[in-house]
Parts: sequence; C-alpha cells; structure tokens
Amino acid sequence: MEDVSILNRIELEFTINTSPHLLFNRLSTPSGLAEWFADDVNLSGKTFTFVWDDIQQKAELLEKKENKSIKFRWLKEGSNPKNFFSFKLSSHELTRELSLQVIEQLDDNEDVEDAISLWNSQIGELRRILGV
Repeated sequence: MEDVSILNRIELEFTINTSPHLLFNRLSTPSGLAEWFADDVNLSGKTFTFVWDDIQQKAELLEKKENKSIKFRWLKEGSNPKNFFSFKLSSHELTRELSLQVIEQLDDNEDVEDAISLWNSQIGELRRILGV
C-alpha cells in the first residue's frame, strides 16, 4: 500500500480595491512579487526563485490566466507534488469589488494556523504596497 500524505487546504479571500491588471502584476511578475511576497524574486523559464534573507525557495509556474489566476508548485525536496499555492481574482457583479482568493495545499506536517497567519500578514503587506 502506498503512503499517502493527507493534505491540508487553506482557502482565504480578501477584498482588494484596485484594478485586476494592477493586482495581477503584483501576483505574477518577479518585480511585483518582490514588492510584498519575498525579499527578491528571480525567474528562469517557468521557475520562480524566491529569496528571504539567506533562504532560497523555488516554485514552478503551473498555470497562468492573465488578470484571472496564477498557480505555483513548490519545488522542495520531500514535498508532495500535489502541494501548490494559487491566486484567483474575481469581481463581484453587484459591488464591483475585486476579490483575491489565496489557496494553498499543505503537507499534513505543516501548521495550518501558522500558514493562515503568514498569508494574512503577506496580504496586509500587498494592500499596503497597493495603497488600499
């Protein structure tokens, strides 16, 4: 029998009052991600390298729909290949508010509460950068 890791899924939604194009640029480009997500971000092919202090972590771009969604998979040793994080944008029809959905699939040994706290902090920084 194959050892199957139980994955924890986080789904968070944030209202961000800005244009989809402006927000998507911050979610999908190395320069945009370096403003709020990591200290530095480099891109080679479909591989993004995120740098925090002296730590580097790579993620593969799996899917990109302009001004709609972007999905990455962490490329770390021992990581479940089904683990990912993604950003999805949607506009509420009545209010015209822009919604950012953050989805992350975690290993069962990762702390869900810590991950939620980190995303809340990161999205707070994104809002600050955008001035919203």
